Amino acid sequence: MEPEIVREKMERVTLGRSGLSVSPVAFGTWQLSRRFWGEQSKSEAISAMRLAFELGINFFDTADAYGDGYAESVLGEALRDLPRDELVVATKFFNHFQPDGLRYPDLSPSHVTERCEASLKRLGIETIDVCLLHFYDQMTPLADIAMTMEKLRDQGKIRTFGVSNHNVEQFRAQRRFGDYDISQPAYSFVDTEVENALLPYCQAENIGVMVYSPMHKGLLTGKYTGEETFDDFRGNHPDFQGERFRQLCQAVQLLRPMADRYRLSLYQLVLAATLMHPAVHVAICGIKTPAQVTEAAGAIGKTVAREDYFAIRAALSLGQGTKVVDATGTRK
Repeated sequence: MEPEIVREKMERVTLGRSGLSVSPVAFGTWQLSRRFWGEQSKSEAISAMRLAFELGINFFDTADAYGDGYAESVLGEALRDLPRDELVVATKFFNHFQPDGLRYPDLSPSHVTERCEASLKRLGIETIDVCLLHFYDQMTPLADIAMTMEKLRDQGKIRTFGVSNHNVEQFRAQRRFGDYDISQPAYSFVDTEVENALLPYCQAENIGVMVYSPMHKGLLTGKYTGEETFDDFRGNHPDFQGERFRQLCQAVQLLRPMADRYRLSLYQLVLAATLMHPAVHVAICGIKTPAQVTEAAGAIGKTVAREDYFAIRAALSLGQGTKVVDATGTRK
């Protein structure tokens, strides 16, 4: 089948007030950060990215922090020969990288401008469609950050901008100084914290919401039994250890009869239900292989009955998920 025909039929959503037309599933590239996920196959990642486009996924999410620019470079290579006007690319800035590998928060005007130029070069594009502040920087005046983002937009270097990993009060404060259109929080049926304040605010303000880790770092895919051990960052994550890990895996497996009834995999069932939240426009799926792309794309356009939606939530409500922190003391 011709890829163009598939893409014409693929569902699109409008990413809130940004006006961007995107696939409800975005291809995430956090898995290319070696310090979190270990070494990944570059060739498989590129194959998966290109297949995603063929299957109708036009939204790709990355950050300069993922492998200290590595993920952006790989994504740029994968998208190089694809039609630019059909792609929506998001990246994020926050860290000031030092030669010794250490990093610290820096959203000062000069540094954001520098990081933007570096990302454009690695991605091989002239304009970043969605530019996000990766975390909240306590030291840079909010007016200075907004002025810089608006200047980059006026120069045509970014198309729209927003935030990632900001709570509702931080986001409200940012929006008093600038035209932030998008929020990117962590969200899954194991980690529903943002439903308390951030998601209602975004829905009321027509903010585009693109959630990350909807499968809770792979735990909700149905591929684990609860006995596995991990040599990546999950080896130190409480949700992937001991009795809690076993209970979460068992809870996912209890959903299998429902998934079978909908003719979906467990992965697709959970992802489809996640996308049903009225404030959530896009779910960013961390994808490593072409097979995973096919499975994620298969959830697009699928829904479940209201009673089943709440049954899924109830099955997975074993308490809030533990937040993952990086070297700066902040979330992914």
